[in-house]
Order: sequence, then C-alpha cells, then structure tokens
Amino acid sequence: MKVAILPGDGIGPEVTRQAVRVLEALDLPGLTLFEGDVGGIAYRRHGHPLPAETLAMARAADAVLFGAVGDPSCDALERALRPEQAILGLRAELGLFANLRPAKTFAGLEGMSALRPEIARAIDLLIVRELNGDVYFGEKGTDTLADGRRRGWDMMSYAEDEVRRIAHVAFRAAQGRGKRLCSVDKANVLETSQLWRDVVSEVAGEYAEVTLEHMYVDNAAMQLVRDPGRFDVVVTGNLFGDILSDQASMCVGSIGLLASAATGDRTTAFGTFGLYEPIHGSAPDIAGQSVANPVATILSAAMMLRHSLGRESEAARIEAAVARTLGEGVLARDLGGSATTGEVGDAVIARL
Repeated sequence: MKVAILPGDGIGPEVTRQAVRVLEALDLPGLTLFEGDVGGIAYRRHGHPLPAETLAMARAADAVLFGAVGDPSCDALERALRPEQAILGLRAELGLFANLRPAKTFAGLEGMSALRPEIARAIDLLIVRELNGDVYFGEKGTDTLADGRRRGWDMMSYAEDEVRRIAHVAFRAAQGRGKRLCSVDKANVLETSQLWRDVVSEVAGEYAEVTLEHMYVDNAAMQLVRDPGRFDVVVTGNLFGDILSDQASMCVGSIGLLASAATGDRTTAFGTFGLYEPIHGSAPDIAGQSVANPVATILSAAMMLRHSLGRESEAARIEAAVARTLGEGVLARDLGGSATTGEVGDAVIARL
C-alpha cells in the first residue's frame, strides 16, 4: 500500500504529521509513505505549485493524503503559479471528480455548534460535490467595456456526462445510508442548473429505492441551519458544494473537525483511488503555533483507509479513538480547549 503524503503550506505540515503518526501507530504491514512538495513551498523550491515529480508520485500511489495549500507571500503571482492551483491540478490530472464531505456532530460537542444543541445533534449528512467543472474550471477573463468600465467574467457549464457520473456516485452513497438524496441547484435562473436537474432526474430511474428531492441552493442553505437533520446525502455542483460544505462544518461546530475525499473512476488493488484532505485551509495566521486542530486530517486518513486501502476495521478504530478523545475533553483551541496539535495527536494514539 503506497500513500503519497503532501503536507503543503501553513498548518498543513503540522496537522498532516499527526495523521501520519496515527497511521504509523497502526503498524500496518506493507504500508509505505512517500512525502512530496506541493503549494507555496513547492513553488519556492521547484518554481511551480505542482512539480512534475510530485504529480508522478501521486499517480504512482494508491492514495494521497493532502494537507493544505495557500501562502499570502504568493498572492501577487500569476494565477497559474499560485499555491491553490496545486489542488485544482491534482483533481484534474488524477481524474478526481467526486468530493465526499461527511458532516456529523460528535457526542458532547453539540454546544460548540452555532445552532441549538437539539438541532445540531441531528446532523449526520454527506455532501457529494462535483469537482472538475463549473466556474472553477470554465473559461474566465477580464476585459474593458466600451465605456471604460473593467469587467470580470467566469463561465459556468456542465456537460450531461459530467452530471451523470457525479449523480451515480451520490445515488450509490445514498443506497448505503438512509436512501434519501437531495440534489441542489438553481434551476429557476440558471440553464446549467436546469440541465443538472434534468440529468439527475434521469439517473434516478436506476435507483428506485432512493428517494430524490430537488432543492434550490438558497433554500438548501436556509434548511441547513433550520433543520439539518432532514438531509442524508446532498449532491451539487462545484461552486454550491464548496459553500454548503463549509456551512455544514460550522453547523457541526468547527471546520477543524471535517474530513473529505476526492475520488474518481480509478481503482487500485485495495479500493478506489482517492485524495484525502481536511476541508480547512492553510491558516497562515496560526501556522507554527501548535494550536491547529488535527482531527479533520486524522479523520481524512481514516477515510483513506476505508475507501482506498480496504482497511475498514482500522478506519473504524481511528474514528472511535477520535470520538473518545473529543468526548473526554481533549480539545484544540478552535473548540475552546487548550490542547496543542501534538497533544490531540497523542490522545488519539493513546486511545487506539
């Protein structure tokens, strides 16, 4: 089992180190970890945020564990050389079109949510976000209008096959959960969303046991704070999924708690190839202070074991150890505690 470790920038190396410590504590036979540069650190060392050697390492692996990218010192670079292009490039080059972002409230942490505890307690959902299309990958540019005004533009588009493949991922996920799928779009004003809705409805015919609901994105954002327990699996496009998944993290209590997986059609000898990362960013304002919460990255490693390496029992052990750690009050600063990044890692390892 070969895993590429790409720590990245800011707090990425700090939180990734704790996830690696947890993996090493499992002492899995045949597990080999390789580390590479990505993001701002890669630009400074190699002249590009996604060096050819890093991409080759990722392609040769069975899974990728990713930290975070983002470095304010690179903000003046041309867009193609900015750290954030590394993750977009990995998704495109590795064919990772489906982002899986589970959100579930941990017992004992209901009070950390901005929602009332009795509402937060009901959160147990999975957001399936399309990763390779939408405005993030569409044509874009800036120009000047005839009257001298500057204009920026981005194209939002989806082809039906792109919608169909992410819909299948979402329906299969719903089959393994509560058999309820909510497709989120803005079909009342966007032609892209109308196509999205039409194709998802067509795919629904292949999954008779799954109940499909369509919802406009503004209503979905409202329902996510009003009644989040109504959602089981949510499928949506790149832009809407980016926003809603971050909103879901704050409904749970902290962005430092949520893991994610990016997968595609490629399989390995053990499962589905994927890139696993916490949903938070590089947080340069707290980098190097040992206060970052590593839980999301540790849980990302658990997802990696389950989906890409075929190690369900070890994944469940990590998740149980994390739940005990949080339930027993070992909390990082984002959750109101005082435990350092390393102390949270120590506590999880002690409870394995």
